Amino acid sequence: MSSPQRADRTSSPSDRAVTSLRERKKAKTRRTIQEQALRLFAEQGYDATTVEQIAEAAEVSPSTFFRYFPTKEDVVTQDDYDPILMEMLKAQPAGRPPLTALRAAFRTAFESMGAEELDKVLARTKLAISVPALRARTVEGMFATIDMLAGAVAEREGRDPHSPAVRTLVGAVMGVMLPALFTWVEQDGRTPLPVLLDEALGYLEAGLPI
Repeated sequence: MSSPQRADRTSSPSDRAVTSLRERKKAKTRRTIQEQALRLFAEQGYDATTVEQIAEAAEVSPSTFFRYFPTKEDVVTQDDYDPILMEMLKAQPAGRPPLTALRAAFRTAFESMGAEELDKVLARTKLAISVPALRARTVEGMFATIDMLAGAVAEREGRDPHSPAVRTLVGAVMGVMLPALFTWVEQDGRTPLPVLLDEALGYLEAGLPI
């Protein structure tokens, strides 16, 4: 049996290139499935659209669809933004207060998205608000996001992620972001989402002045 060092030495550039290509293909397939799903939802409604129709439009089999998205709800509620947000948060200076760091991380993460990507987020958010089954899944996703952010903040500050201070801070961040998202949807994206989110987090950072 080869040692880890031996395996590392025998891993060739071509092997790494194949792995990278495979990951890019998987990401492309996932993106295509989601794009076609959002198009069909807009054209014929969420409830009227089947997984089979989405798979056909994306030129994949239904079984392939389920490898990427366990349910139809997941094609709306799942995204790849958490790793981006975590990367931006880790890039914040160590001495920066946690709320300031979170605000800067959210602003940088959303500003890095192009117009097309933000249009997809807007479409998904509209669905998540309007479809009852998706609202329930969205709430589940929010709890997962709170856990993720609590862990990241606790790591930065050397605190317990389950401490009331950490959980309250992260909960407050999520709380002020929700009205910003609702405003964005009501305005049909007229005011850029990064602007609305940064404004909301700025109010929180200032102590929520009225």
